[in-house]
Amino acid sequence: MFELSHLRCFAAVADELHFGRAAARLHMTQPPLSRQIQQLEHQVGVELLNRSSRSVKLTPAGRSFLIEVRRILNLAESASLSARRIAEGRDGALAVGFTASASYSFLPQLLAAAKVPLRNIDFTLKEMVTQEQLEALSSGQIDVGLMRPVVGHEELDFFVVAREKLVCAIPIDHPLARRRTITAQDFDQETCIGYSPVEARYFYDLLAAVFLSVGVTPRYIHYMSQIHAILALVQAGLGIALVPESARQLQFESMVIREVELSLPQPVTLSVAWRRNNDNPALNGFLTLLRTRAAAAVSN
Repeated sequence: MFELSHLRCFAAVADELHFGRAAARLHMTQPPLSRQIQQLEHQVGVELLNRSSRSVKLTPAGRSFLIEVRRILNLAESASLSARRIAEGRDGALAVGFTASASYSFLPQLLAAAKVPLRNIDFTLKEMVTQEQLEALSSGQIDVGLMRPVVGHEELDFFVVAREKLVCAIPIDHPLARRRTITAQDFDQETCIGYSPVEARYFYDLLAAVFLSVGVTPRYIHYMSQIHAILALVQAGLGIALVPESARQLQFESMVIREVELSLPQPVTLSVAWRRNNDNPALNGFLTLLRTRAAAAVSN
């Protein structure tokens, strides 16, 4: 069967209609070029060129064959280019897991920033709590996750991409809504909406440590896994809640957000996680963008 080298030689001769010029264009001498054309005609089974001492012309079969040759060469070049771009991480696909709170501001801003440098990467977005993301990373369902910090996963790499403080969400007719700033003592025996100790373990442990350190005991009536669900209960007047500052973006009615004075051991953080053995080339560009944005956030 003929090879791409045969087709490239034929296309050059068809363009130049001269063996000498075609050979020079291909950086080869004329005799090997003539042999390539003869082998191609033998494989195809028809004469593709009419040759004389004065001219070279395409036969009718050659003109028809040239159309297909150009298509095959274009496809071959496109396939090579695509393979190189994917290997370099400039093309491809990436499955990204994210917590609901990451979608309030961080994730939309990240995707907007990726439009130019990662414009040829197809993103698949999957909203998951942190534990679900850990399982999806292990099984290969996602390439990278935007999650709350975790420990004890040696097969994963992490770094922090965002930090934010906690604020207090309060029903608009609650007495605390008239205050500009809330303190930790205001939560003592106060009716609160809390975080699930399973699906939202990061926030559950964080707040438990904060309130224990100051001897405060909130009265939790519901434990939820998602921040927007917590805010919905606050809006309904069922209690107050501590939420990340990015939750301001949700703009629930019948509710106010107030600053809160807490002795946090560290700010609320969002981390990116990925499997160390993930060989998806598109991952490197995404992590580079995240590192750049994380460094800019710290410097600000």
